[in-house]
Amino acid sequence: MAGVSTKEIKNRIRSMESTKQITKAMEMVAASKLRHAQAQVQSARPYFEILHTTIEDIVRTNRDFSSPFFSQRETGKTVLIVIAGDRGLAGGYNSNVLKMAQSKLDQYPNAVVLPIGKRALDHFVSHKVPVLTETYAEAAGVSIGDCFSIAKQLSRSFLNGEYNGIQIAYTNFVSMLSQTPDTMQLLPLTCDEAVRKNGAESGILYEPSGEEVFASIVPEYLGGILYGTLCESRASEQAARRSAMDSATQNAEDMIADLSLKFNRARQASITQEITEIVAGS
Repeated sequence: MAGVSTKEIKNRIRSMESTKQITKAMEMVAASKLRHAQAQVQSARPYFEILHTTIEDIVRTNRDFSSPFFSQRETGKTVLIVIAGDRGLAGGYNSNVLKMAQSKLDQYPNAVVLPIGKRALDHFVSHKVPVLTETYAEAAGVSIGDCFSIAKQLSRSFLNGEYNGIQIAYTNFVSMLSQTPDTMQLLPLTCDEAVRKNGAESGILYEPSGEEVFASIVPEYLGGILYGTLCESRASEQAARRSAMDSATQNAEDMIADLSLKFNRARQASITQEITEIVAGS
């Protein structure tokens, strides 16, 4: 800070204090949104678990069961649903999931992307990756109804042979300090043959048949998975933003302390110089 006046140091301290107030406010907002996102995650799990149990029960109790949702195809495009955020200032949240999604796309040259979130849309448009739709460019505005609509549309397209697989890239909320990007295969469904062979008779009677009930449940099941991963991603984003803003606030406080020390030293040097000049003049 050699040659810097006390006035300039004071202006820098004032600027850092303003920055600190902004980052602190953003941290508090992220903490509030995080609590809401965690509540959504908890409320979405029971519905998903019931559908998952029903699907397993139908497959387990029908040993000759078959469904086109299990069919493996060599032709067709792969759809990759990518969930990212609408804004930045969230640490590595967006970059981590987009980097993982890009590496996944390298394995499927004919893949098409369904982006959810402005950062995801901007990334794939700038990289000239085919985008299925730009309807869900705002992740915060995607509702549970939108998730079921997406799942039903993709399920119909899969049954029609337009796509050979559907996967989703999202961020898994592990804890307040840990959020890990992950991928999940939605279609085709996978089934453990050991579960099917060793299945026992169930007391549940499905009407009109287990196959028809299964075909109706699968889109709902996929919609539940999509909504669950969206909630996980939202919670991860707010946790990452809260952590990033907390670090920014701490850095601002450290810089203010450092600038205050330099300001006091500069002021002391100025006073000492004035006293020396007065003594020399007298």
